[in-house]
Amino acid sequence: MELIVNGARTYCYTGGKSFDAAKPTVVMIHGVLNDHSVWILQSRYLANHGWNVLAVDLPGHCRSAGEAPETVEQAADFIAALLDAAGVQRAALVGHSWGSLIALEAAARLQDRISHLVLVGTAFPMKVSQALLDASLNEPEQALKMINVFSRSTLAAPPSALGPGTWVYGASLALGRRVLASNRKVNLFHRGFKACDRYANGENAARQIRCPVLFLLGGQDQMTPPKAAQGLITQAREAGKAVQVASLPVGHHQMTETPDETLFAIRDFLRR
Repeated sequence: MELIVNGARTYCYTGGKSFDAAKPTVVMIHGVLNDHSVWILQSRYLANHGWNVLAVDLPGHCRSAGEAPETVEQAADFIAALLDAAGVQRAALVGHSWGSLIALEAAARLQDRISHLVLVGTAFPMKVSQALLDASLNEPEQALKMINVFSRSTLAAPPSALGPGTWVYGASLALGRRVLASNRKVNLFHRGFKACDRYANGENAARQIRCPVLFLLGGQDQMTPPKAAQGLITQAREAGKAVQVASLPVGHHQMTETPDETLFAIRDFLRR
């Protein structure tokens, strides 16, 4: 599905189903050097079980045109514009890593327009080491290999993710290279990492959201360790939000390392 958002062509994967305004909508937001395809199992299931799915390619990424966002705040504004372009008055937001910060900020800004918030592999602050920032700018191939080592707890995905025996490390490298090559004007790797590193409104946003929130964390996550999400969890709870926390025994890419468990956690939360 293609929409015009802020004057630019925007691609959203709908899980193979036509958009139906009578159904509830879930927007799925990817992380740095990813695209809509990281949600392949979850988006297809939800689309076949009563939901409109908009698994978006962020601006300047892969099949979406426009200027790639430089900050979490810019990306959150894009999500608001996406809902307007799709004619969606209320939606659930699901975000992974950088996408989780975007979803959090968007939920804080959009208030009652957001029905549910799912933060997968989140942290605040989401600081990026200077060495990795420099590598993403000057040696992106080396940096891509670094983060794929840190991100993964397994080398082979379960059959329901990408197919039996899929080499998830190699598949993730290929995806990162493809996303990076999709924009010759901007280093999406460095820009995305800078946006994560500089985002400062996380705890304030956690207090401002009005919807239930699910924190879906990886027990072996070295990129966004579970303890790095505790500040957000505390702020949301102290502000009286309905908070759920689920821990999966994997690394930073829950969608491919535990695809079924990730799907079921999101599905059950959205049923509330």
